[in-house]
Amino acid sequence: MDWKIFLSALTTIFLAELGDKTQLASLCLAAESRSVLSVFLGAMAAFSLVTVITVILGGAWGKLLRPEIVRYIAATLFVAIGLLMFAGKL
Repeated sequence: MDWKIFLSALTTIFLAELGDKTQLASLCLAAESRSVLSVFLGAMAAFSLVTVITVILGGAWGKLLRPEIVRYIAATLFVAIGLLMFAGKL
């Protein structure tokens, strides 16, 4: 295992997710349901599934495209989603 890449991914995603809407949704679900374990397991399963899909897609893109192109595509998607959220479409 490459610990430098592991720590980079951990730090980047941890900081990006702080205060994210999914974190706030998990907080609200746990407060409403009073079943913290169920919310934790459901949230972990959802995050794991999303991460598996993302890593598989990223690995496939990495084999087909140069890393710069993957970064441009990711940045474009990030901006597009942000604009759609700002416009109230998401």
